[in-house]
Amino acid sequence: MSLNRDQIAMRVAQELKDGYYVNLGIGIPTLVANYVPSGIEVMLQSENGLLGIGPYPTEEQVDADMINAGKETVTAALGASLFSSAESFAMIRGGHVDLTVLGAFEVDQQGNIASYMIPGKLVKGMGGAMDLVAGAENIIVTMSHADKRDNSKLLDNCTLPLTGATCVKRVVTDLAVMDIKEGAFHLIERAPGISVEEIKQKTAGRLVVPAYVPEMSF
Repeated sequence: MSLNRDQIAMRVAQELKDGYYVNLGIGIPTLVANYVPSGIEVMLQSENGLLGIGPYPTEEQVDADMINAGKETVTAALGASLFSSAESFAMIRGGHVDLTVLGAFEVDQQGNIASYMIPGKLVKGMGGAMDLVAGAENIIVTMSHADKRDNSKLLDNCTLPLTGATCVKRVVTDLAVMDIKEGAFHLIERAPGISVEEIKQKTAGRLVVPAYVPEMSF
């Protein structure tokens, strides 16, 4: 059975390392804040000027002025700091973010990402994504493996306008974890109960499959 949004976020949270500065994009990536592994400290950064995002607030904790880049109310972790968006983007553009987690409409086997525009449809726009894909050394994309019509979103070449080129290192979908290198998707893990055959069928780009593919653990 494919993963739900929270399970995808839980798997992405396993990529966090002690001392990391991490930017979480809108959508599934924001849920990662709820699943930071115990025993490590990370600082979650939002481009609107908050360094040190905590979990989503309870009803009693909600502060309408404390929001992330997606305008969702959040909490501030111990040691958090607030600053202008100009300083936030200086941090991003200066290469001071260790890991960026983004959603996407499409990703291809070269590591290109399309995440901000579907021609003919109203979307919110690029936001800080272009700066994030240019400024971060490590970029992980979270997304569903296929769209609502069961068309693959993991392609040989993106069909939508690009947010960034050759920048995505790893993709975590509702079916699998894959690295992107050497012009191909490399299957690393599969969701519990999901077969390698199903992943092959729903991956339009070149897919490299090792002899053994373990199931994800949570």
